[in-house]
Amino acid sequence: MIAQWLFFGFATLAVLGALGLVLFRHPMNGAMCFIVTLISLAGLYALLSASLLFALQLIVYAGAIMSLILFIIMFLNIQITDLPEEKGRWTFFFGGIVLIAPIGLFLLKIVKTLPESSTTIIGDNFGGVKKVGMVLFRDWLLPFEIVSILLLVALVGAVVLAGKKEMAS
Repeated sequence: MIAQWLFFGFATLAVLGALGLVLFRHPMNGAMCFIVTLISLAGLYALLSASLLFALQLIVYAGAIMSLILFIIMFLNIQITDLPEEKGRWTFFFGGIVLIAPIGLFLLKIVKTLPESSTTIIGDNFGGVKKVGMVLFRDWLLPFEIVSILLLVALVGAVVLAGKKEMAS
């Protein structure tokens, strides 16, 4: 029973953090909401007994990568005046809700029709180092490397743009 409550708590925090990421205008507030989402996902991995994924989520994503992103946001020193005006922002937001609401209601209807089942811990070393490593480096090596290169290019581009902004001042 406690696992079910923890699941709902972590899932709610993840969704609220994702909403905050979309709704807040300032990048620093969005990054903080993203950290809440990443930590909530780590909690969900812990509930699945995926110890490696839990540790990687906390150390790599919520720790190292978010520290780097926060450093770059602070390095850019973005002020409210630097942000573009978002005319019709709330119109698009509520329009998106209207478009997504039927899908959400349909999914809720499907979930309610599922049979009741008990929560059990997944065995067979689920989320362990060997299983994750085999899947990641055998089946997903190219996408993994592409994502790492894209992150590196984005971060270097942000630093270059910040340097040009200071030179122009």
